[in-house]
Amino acid sequence: MPRKTLRDRWNRLRFGDGAPLSDECIWVPTASLRLTYAPDGSPARPQFRRRHSGLILGGDWDLSVMPLGGEVKERSIRAHFLEGVPWEETELFAKLMRELDERGMVDGLRSRDELRARYRILDRIYDEARRTRRLRPQCELDDYFRREQGGIFVLIGRDGQLLRSSGGAHRLAIARILHLPRIPVQVGVVHRQAVERGHFAKLRRNGQP
Repeated sequence: MPRKTLRDRWNRLRFGDGAPLSDECIWVPTASLRLTYAPDGSPARPQFRRRHSGLILGGDWDLSVMPLGGEVKERSIRAHFLEGVPWEETELFAKLMRELDERGMVDGLRSRDELRARYRILDRIYDEARRTRRLRPQCELDDYFRREQGGIFVLIGRDGQLLRSSGGAHRLAIARILHLPRIPVQVGVVHRQAVERGHFAKLRRNGQP
């Protein structure tokens, strides 16, 4: 939190009041998320985490992309919701159980029962989104902390292109399966040119619920 607060102040000093805010929530068309960021571990294309939210960064990192879809999480979520495959028979659940056996913990969970409980929650999120035709932003959830912290994590390239990054993959897969028109996302790293050329400002103007 202190680091993000300082980042917000620094961004505004450099780029004015329209600079991105850490953990900022904007609403975007679900169909506009077609690419995912592909880090390669190099300094030029690092792995970005939620702690980097609101960071304004130049360079060519935003050119390292691949088509969105086909990841194990999305395959398993589609199998469960569209084909009726029980969670425990999905590729994802098997992968998480292997990691749990190896490490003793995965995603903060320590047992099969805790994994089951997580996916029961995902079932409820899916049912609600199917009924209401929307995903609730973080500010409407019981465990709300700050802005859109914990939401679908999205990077913004130099031309305003939205790039999925790590975080919120389950919710995004649900939105894609249900063809939801718009979703709330947590602003991640923003390319400097997107700020300087007004692309971020346009996303923000269009990104109201």
